[in-house]
Amino acid sequence: MCEPCCLSQLACCCGSAACSLCCGCCPKIKQSTSTRFMYTLFFMLVTVTCVIMMSPTVEKAMQEHIPFYTELCNKLNAGENCSTLVGYSAVYKVCFGMACFFFLFSVFTIRVRTSMGCRAAVHNGFWFFKFVALLACCAGGFFLPNQETFLEVWRYVGAAGGFLFIIIQLMLLVQFAHRWNQNWSSGVKYNKIWYAALALVTLVLFSMAVGALVFMIRFYTDPEACFLNKLFLGVNGGLCFVVSLLAISPCIQTFQPTSGLLQSAIISVYVMYLTFSALASKPAEMVERNGENVTVCVFPYNSGEQSESNIVTGIGTAIMFGCILYSCLISTTKRSSTALQVYRNDFPENERARCCFCCVDDTEDYDDEKTAGGQNVKYDEKEGTIYSYCYFHFVFFLGSLYVMMTVTNWFHYENAKIERLLEGSWSVFWIKMASCWVCLLLYTWTLLVPMFFPKRFQA
Repeated sequence: MCEPCCLSQLACCCGSAACSLCCGCCPKIKQSTSTRFMYTLFFMLVTVTCVIMMSPTVEKAMQEHIPFYTELCNKLNAGENCSTLVGYSAVYKVCFGMACFFFLFSVFTIRVRTSMGCRAAVHNGFWFFKFVALLACCAGGFFLPNQETFLEVWRYVGAAGGFLFIIIQLMLLVQFAHRWNQNWSSGVKYNKIWYAALALVTLVLFSMAVGALVFMIRFYTDPEACFLNKLFLGVNGGLCFVVSLLAISPCIQTFQPTSGLLQSAIISVYVMYLTFSALASKPAEMVERNGENVTVCVFPYNSGEQSESNIVTGIGTAIMFGCILYSCLISTTKRSSTALQVYRNDFPENERARCCFCCVDDTEDYDDEKTAGGQNVKYDEKEGTIYSYCYFHFVFFLGSLYVMMTVTNWFHYENAKIERLLEGSWSVFWIKMASCWVCLLLYTWTLLVPMFFPKRFQA
């Protein structure tokens, strides 16, 4: 029974039919979810390739373990020791191909409203041919003319797209904060225990924010140096306090009764995280003490051993790409795509409070169809698409540019290595610090905008 199932799954990669796993005990999967999962798989495959290209450790291991490595590089015309297949320029070319792939699909799926058309069929199927197309796009970047001019122009295109992707991430965070408070507040009228849940989570989050601020004051300031650290810790801490007071002020409560401290607590924790990340990414400062140069404002997270440094870098890289993946997927759901607009209180009045509110399906109306020999597939788009195909691919297009800039350390690309991804650079410091202020600005705007446009926010 396994062979027919496997053959059917291989065949579906060349057609428009929904694919499923051969294991019948696997949980049900929606057609829209399986499609997004496959594109995510493509995205992660190229991302891992880029990480490998930026790793001198992997390059050295390949030279030592691949037979006839030098001869192979010569036959491929890849330069000495395959120098053209590694480094920041190779990452730019591969990400250029991935970005082109998603951008072309974004244009191809403009105004697709039904899953029954030919364009929707291409979006939801033909995975083998799309995988070949992705490989061709990534490989094509290595054959572009005027390589130096291309890299210079593409660098600024990547920076613009990366900044836009950061803004989308911050919009999603603000929408998530409002959504959380809205959902749990809806349960108060039925069960007063939700009051206790709101108070407890708010207290824990504010405690984390204050603890993070104290931690950074302890380890990232110095009486004789680190003026910027002191300045930005004071500014960001003060801004978090101001927006918290603003969220519960009478003028805001009049126009937005659901505004509370939970949202500001979430924003404060994230701002403290970004501030910590920015200070950790800042180039180290040194002062002269007792005739010796001493590094200050650096947290001694390890004993200096290379193995511990690699573990910290690996965990940080995994968390970073997990956040990228989450942003790419969650921003394309029906609810989250409204985050590109100004937040408004338009959630259903009969919404049921739940702990895992963010996992609620966008739609509950679909038919189950059994795929022969495999798991159940829910065809949830028979009556129309439940997410924007065009916007979905556009977010992945921006995600490709963000990955490219992040892996190559933004504007400090010449000496970029994946093992030094978490080491300091001024470009990363200012990008993360600016993200703090944009996040606070977006949240403040969602608090103030009902005062300026009250008719739009009437129930």
